[in-house]
Amino acid sequence: MALRFAYNTNGVSNHRFEDALRLIADSGYDGVALTLDHHHFDPFAPDFEQRSGQLAALLERLGLGLVVETGARFLLDPRRKHEPTLITPDAAGRARRLEFLERAVDVCATCRGEAVSFWAGVPRAEVTQEAAWPWLVDAVARLSEYAAARGVVLAVEPEPGMLVDTVDGWSLLQARVVAAGAPPVRLALDVGHLLVTGERAPAEAVREFAPVLGTVALEDMKRGVHEHLPFGEGDVDVPSVLRELTRAGYDRLVCVELSRDAHRAHQMVPGALEWLRARLPTGAEVAA
Repeated sequence: MALRFAYNTNGVSNHRFEDALRLIADSGYDGVALTLDHHHFDPFAPDFEQRSGQLAALLERLGLGLVVETGARFLLDPRRKHEPTLITPDAAGRARRLEFLERAVDVCATCRGEAVSFWAGVPRAEVTQEAAWPWLVDAVARLSEYAAARGVVLAVEPEPGMLVDTVDGWSLLQARVVAAGAPPVRLALDVGHLLVTGERAPAEAVREFAPVLGTVALEDMKRGVHEHLPFGEGDVDVPSVLRELTRAGYDRLVCVELSRDAHRAHQMVPGALEWLRARLPTGAEVAA
């Protein structure tokens, strides 16, 4: 089974939305990882349901699958990056984040997408672990029930510096959500983050967590440095990741995330896919 690739719209942020989708489709990708944002399908703009239906029709015409990403920096607060989160001390702020994530689920459902990816958030200095974890578990449990009712796969992404920053942290969250009586959530694995936290080799993590992967993000990254890099410029053994995904029979979108390269997206979008295709494993390598 051939791997299927998508490109994240946070890496085409200088393009108009439809132009970005057409660039991704024309470059040969199987899907798009759509980061909902003020300029790329604002979930709080008017006519949300109508625009969602129009997006579904456009994706179908372009032959693109969909993963919905929720990492927009200033969509909810123009002065505080990524705020509010599910662990913000203000209850109204947490409710605002949850409303956003529910709208992301709605977009995914309308467009028959593969998954919604989201993260926990960075704890503020005044927020203790004892306070943050119950807020997070409660919100994820509620969101999991919301997504399950709409047939949408929900995936939590461990993010360096956040409350859930490792795959082991994801396992802990999963256990607590299930203990709360909610449907389980999947893992959104960004392989580059594993080199930042040093918790697992990327290929080992793919092998270990393959049965629970909801989506995978792929880029290069220097060891210990959280900076998304073009392939070949960091320390990620990308061919070994592709090999393990193929061995696992992974059939969901593998999403290229190069958010720092939007200024040269016209080159990076097609170039990244060419680089990946040149390094896909052979049948002998998969069988070895």
